[in-house]
Amino acid sequence: MDNPVLVNVTRGSLTESRHRGSLAVVDSAGKTVCALGDADARVFPRSAIKALQALPLVESGAAEALDYDDAELALACASHNGEAIHANSARVMLIKAGLSEADLECGPQWPQRMEDAAELIKVDEVPCQLHNNCSGKHAAFLGLAKIMGGATKGYVNPEHPVQQEIKAVMEQLTGDTLTSDICGTDGCSIPTYASPLRSFAKAFAVFGTGDGLEPGRASAAERLYEACVNEPYMVAGAGRFCTEVMEAFRGRVFVKTGAEGVFCAAIPELGYGVALKCDDGGTRGAEVMMATVLERMLELNEDEAKAIDRQVNPPVKTRRGAIVGDIRPTADFLTALKTALG
Repeated sequence: MDNPVLVNVTRGSLTESRHRGSLAVVDSAGKTVCALGDADARVFPRSAIKALQALPLVESGAAEALDYDDAELALACASHNGEAIHANSARVMLIKAGLSEADLECGPQWPQRMEDAAELIKVDEVPCQLHNNCSGKHAAFLGLAKIMGGATKGYVNPEHPVQQEIKAVMEQLTGDTLTSDICGTDGCSIPTYASPLRSFAKAFAVFGTGDGLEPGRASAAERLYEACVNEPYMVAGAGRFCTEVMEAFRGRVFVKTGAEGVFCAAIPELGYGVALKCDDGGTRGAEVMMATVLERMLELNEDEAKAIDRQVNPPVKTRRGAIVGDIRPTADFLTALKTALG
């Protein structure tokens, strides 16, 4: 099936581009609250599920043994900009485990922002693995491996005990069976398993509420949720959707982007999880989709409404800063959400 057009990009009075997509809003019992497009097609969640992948770190006691604070736990769930604060925090996480940047297996990556890349160039340096947007997650994997007494080398391989622990967590939270035929390799070299959006949405509803989880896992989910909403800058960084939305909503929501147009969210006050995918992999389309869902689902105060409106209708600008269009949810998208969510 062709997924519906959920976002239009305008220039002048015309629609210049269109973003198709699918989404699911599900409660912690697995009941679908809203589904648009093919919410049962398997998608790779990419980095949108990092908070779920961090659950074994906390549940096992490894995070406490390594004395990870909120900022470091948030970094374990992050797709960060590669700013100095992110790279330095990842380094500290490794030091706490008696390890170094050389133990990472995520690969080097230039910082996302030009100004951070320029700082490296000015001192004649190249990016290292600490600048990789997944370095916090990988530092956490290594910390878990160290506390488990397992090998630190090869921790990215599917058969490694760390990845097996994560796979078991994902199977419980999604209710899906994860097999090798639906497994790919993420950009940072770890395995990524494709599941339906409904399954990821349920996982985040459970993550945000703890419903149906044994006490240790529920406590771990709450610890990670609180760390991320308390330290949203560590989850992404300057100018990023995840950081700005979590800063504005002050603990009401957890949101996390993934590559190729995937987004997930937990909204504990409603007991809902959200998962969506922009078909063409476009971040701009996925961000408008997620912002629109949050705007329509939640009762907002003035500050929240102002912050989310900037994300629902971001402007299209010229190089000189003049506004010449916008990126906006389609009328059909808004109607469908109103029908489903009331």
